[in-house]
Amino acid sequence: MPVRVYFSNDGRPQKPPNGAELINDFLNGFLPLLYGGAVWLYAKAFFSDAMFAKKIKTAFLFTMIGFHAVYLLLRTAQFRHPPITTIFEIMSLIAFSVALAYAVTESLTKVKNTGYFILIPAFFFQLISSLFIQDLKEVNPILRSNLLGVHVSTALLGYTAITISAGYGFLYLMLYHNIKSNRFGVIYSKLPNLEILERMSFVSTVLGFLLISVAMVIGLVWLPKAFDSFSYFDAKLVGTLIVWGLYGMGLVAKRMFGWQGRKIMVLSLAAFVIAIFSLTAINLLFSSFHNFS
Repeated sequence: MPVRVYFSNDGRPQKPPNGAELINDFLNGFLPLLYGGAVWLYAKAFFSDAMFAKKIKTAFLFTMIGFHAVYLLLRTAQFRHPPITTIFEIMSLIAFSVALAYAVTESLTKVKNTGYFILIPAFFFQLISSLFIQDLKEVNPILRSNLLGVHVSTALLGYTAITISAGYGFLYLMLYHNIKSNRFGVIYSKLPNLEILERMSFVSTVLGFLLISVAMVIGLVWLPKAFDSFSYFDAKLVGTLIVWGLYGMGLVAKRMFGWQGRKIMVLSLAAFVIAIFSLTAINLLFSSFHNFS
């Protein structure tokens, strides 16, 4: 029986892929199909009232999340570092975070007809990741820290949750202004009412606030072990603290001063804009120990 020899791109012989690598490659190609299927089911349930889609969409969503979790764990084991080393690994992690945060929000609120709007970005994130992901075996030793992986994953889940909160806040404000203007379209007639949208935004905000809090604690524990010299006044740390404080103030205002409705939605969207600035502009404009490769 002939022996098959595998070659790398530069022509050098290499070991054939093992079982874990084959499963990893399969899941990388299979995940966009799963995300596309989830979007299709939620769209059928929302726009066509398809009964079969309504019955299986939530179970399909959790099955998809399970497959994605296995993929991320296998990739971590295969390359011996958390999947945070390239933008395309981060995109897959963001897709997973969006799906998981939405699934938790749906389970807690029992509202199941907004998934189409939330899962579309997750599908595109995973599609781009699967198409262009790179396999880096040599990375900065710092990136091999599992504690760093938990820190980044928790932070991404937190920011994803507040993104979903902002999405519900935006839907709330659009529906609010349509009601005030006596304009009602097909999509808005099928959206949850203002009270439910506010509750879903609030649940997502609480989830995001708790996850960002955990990420901050893990980061402060890991920081002295990873860097000999650092500053607690680092721009990224200060930006994250400001975002955390704004959401904390919003939760306190709702609890103690009875803030609700349009006022709390505007505050949520304002805090989200600052969070996006913290994630993007601060990284580009300021040097930081967060920027390493």
